[in-house]
Formats: sequence, C-alpha cells, structure tokens
Amino acid sequence: MTASERRALRGEIVSFDDDPRTSEHALRHFADGLVVLEEGRVASVGDAAALLPALPPATPVEDYRGRLILPGFVDLHVHYAQTDIIASHGEQLPGWLERYAFPAERGFGDPRLARETAEFFLGELLRNGTTCAAVYATVHPQSADAIFAAAAARRMRLIAGKVMMDRNCPAFLCDTAQSSYDESKALIARWHGRGRLAYAVTPRFAATSSEAQLEAAGSLLREHPGVLMQTHVAENRDEVALVRRLFPSARNYVDVYDRFGLLASPAVLAHGIWLDDAERLRLAAGGAAIAFCPSSNLFLGSGLFSYAKCHAAGVCAGLATDVGAGTSLSMLRTMHEAHKVAQLLGEPFDALDGFYLATLGAARALGKAEAIGSIAPGREADLVVLDPAATPLMARRMARAETLEERLFALMMLGDERAVAAAYVLGEAAWRRSSSGLSDSS
Repeated sequence: MTASERRALRGEIVSFDDDPRTSEHALRHFADGLVVLEEGRVASVGDAAALLPALPPATPVEDYRGRLILPGFVDLHVHYAQTDIIASHGEQLPGWLERYAFPAERGFGDPRLARETAEFFLGELLRNGTTCAAVYATVHPQSADAIFAAAAARRMRLIAGKVMMDRNCPAFLCDTAQSSYDESKALIARWHGRGRLAYAVTPRFAATSSEAQLEAAGSLLREHPGVLMQTHVAENRDEVALVRRLFPSARNYVDVYDRFGLLASPAVLAHGIWLDDAERLRLAAGGAAIAFCPSSNLFLGSGLFSYAKCHAAGVCAGLATDVGAGTSLSMLRTMHEAHKVAQLLGEPFDALDGFYLATLGAARALGKAEAIGSIAPGREADLVVLDPAATPLMARRMARAETLEERLFALMMLGDERAVAAAYVLGEAAWRRSSSGLSDSS
C-alpha cells in the first residue's frame, strides 16, 4: 500500500449505524473527525486527534473542517428518461403520463438520446451529492444499456431496469410478455453484477402489465437470484381503482404483486400512498420496501404518504426524487418536502429521519447496507461533503444553532444542491464545487 493509494478526509462526520426511530445510538458523530480511505473503501473513521498520529507519512489529508462529511445520498426511485420534462405543468398522474411522460420516453429508442441523457442525469446526481440510485429506464433495452454504461464509466453503484409494459399504454411504448422477458434476461446477462451494477426487474405498475407479463417478471426473479424488483404501487386513487377492475380476484393492490412472486426482498415499490394496514403488513412480511417520493406526490396532487404508518408496520423505506414528476434531484430538497408532508398529516419527521432515509435507510431498502449508506470500516467510500454555510441565509441560521440536530434540521430545510461541496465515488472525488461557486467535474 503506497501513500498515493491512501487518503483521508477531515471534517465533521455524520453517519448512521441504525434507524434513529428504533435505536438511541443510531447516530455516529465526530465533531472533528477523520475518515481514512484505502482502495475505495473506508479503512477507519473516528476522532481526528486519535487517528491523525497513526497515519503513515505523506498520506494526503483533504481538509473539510467547517463542513459535514456524510455517506453519499441514495435515491431510491428515479426515472432518468423523464429528466427533460421535469416541471411540466398541469396534470395529475394519468394525464401527466399521457401528456408528458410517455411522449418523452418514446425518444429513448434512439441510443444517442439515451446516452446523452444518461450522461447528463448522472452528472446531476453527483452535483446533488447522490452517489447511488435505483433508476427506471424506458421500455427500450438500449435505454437501460445507456444508463448502465454511463454508471460503469463513473464506477457508480447503480440499480436499473428496462420498463415492462404490455397494455394500457401507447402502442409506441408497448412490448409483450415474451419480448419483455427476453430483453430483460439479456440485460441481466449483460449488466447484473458487472462492477457495482445491479439489475432490477421493472414492471411499470400493475395496470400496465398483463398477467402473462407479471408472470414473466416473477420468472426472471426466480431464475436470477440477487436481481432486484422495482415498480409502483398505490400512487393515485384512480390508479388504485383501475387495478381493482383489472384484477378483480386480488384482495388488494399489493396482493396483485404477491400472486406473481414479486415481493421477495429486495423489492422497492414507489409511493404507497393509498395502502391499507393489511397491505403494509404484507410488504413488511416479505421484506419489500417503499420509496417515499414527497415532492412528486405533492406536485401531482397524488396524496400524502404516511411514513409513521409505514414505519409502525415494519416496512423499510427510503427517500426518492422520482424525477420528472418530482421537482428536484436534490435529496436535501426531498427531505424538506418529506417534513412538510408529515406536518400536514400531524406526524413527526425530524432531521435524523430525513438524513437516515436518504442514506442508510435507502441502502437497507435496496439490500445494499453492507456496502453503502454509512461511514464504517469496510464500506465502499461513497461520500458527500456538505457546506452548512453555503448561502448567507444558511450561514446566519447556523450561527444561532445550538445542537447538531438543530443544524441538521436547518440544513435539511434550507439546503439544496448549493450546499454540496463534493461527492466521492469509491474514495475519489467525482464532483467538486469550485471556489467561484460554479460546478465542475473532476
């Protein structure tokens, strides 16, 4: 091991070892901390005063004192092909899909558009401090190829899949049960387990898949242990009613997926606003997780997701931007939207909830907590550095904060991409904010 293969970051370290709602000792905090990185992983973490004397001579130490070092953010549910329709006005979910999402996704049969969008999208993730995401491609297999290739070039940990959709969608986006099976199987062979990449079988939602296609999705999961599953559930009341009409023998929406073997962990179902208690308990029993998409749910008027009910039922959850129905790729902005949703429901949601759900909580939902989501020895060194005084208002507010929790809450409510000073992937700076305040890639 040479000094060039080892480096350290010094700053205020914040990480989670557990869920702060269930453990009094979930938070790990070093006011003046040091994280030592070797070969892309965390070698040690602790108080700088204790670790600095033990560093071998000439070990580079990047000084982030005055800033926070956290695990890289994990976005649990996001549509990269919808990047260009973010902030498209005036519809709830069914109309929004027809007017904006489906026409935008049509173009991803063109590999050039897919590649260019994938490059831009991943650059934006890193600019926002997000180092891992569960991504939806489109129905076109080349769209999945594009996002996987772009992530591989950046050495990012990424989960993605080709959308499966054989009914209740435009003809130009319609595949078949057989073609979706064949194309997904080929993508699994090509990408799953390659570097830090993982495949997710991706039926869009129950209403856009026939029983034959859902059976094909279940077959893919049985035939390829370790592959994930991602889909949508109970986002919109009209959607729930449509699923009830299409699957009249199912007990409820979750039962539709359960019948085809789609709830085996790790499975991530986005939204889950209109679930009942029985559905939440079934998700918990199977180990399936919910992606909480507060900005999207508010933007489309879909409803208010109860994280408190989800947590009480034992369902794992994480935060997600959902772009393009979401309004930002910033996990900080997503946290503060989650707080507002909880306020409207009269439920608690503090800064520890927000940062947990954007790091370790989301990593657990993906079954990747042994690799990412916390700063601990042996974990992959995906990190984000946050500047709590990134704007004059933030600096002024921080000067009055008396506790770590108060500072984190102010950061959660006032922060956005401007607060991201750097993002590290496998211990290497993948993005830094320049001293001028402009962004640049390293």
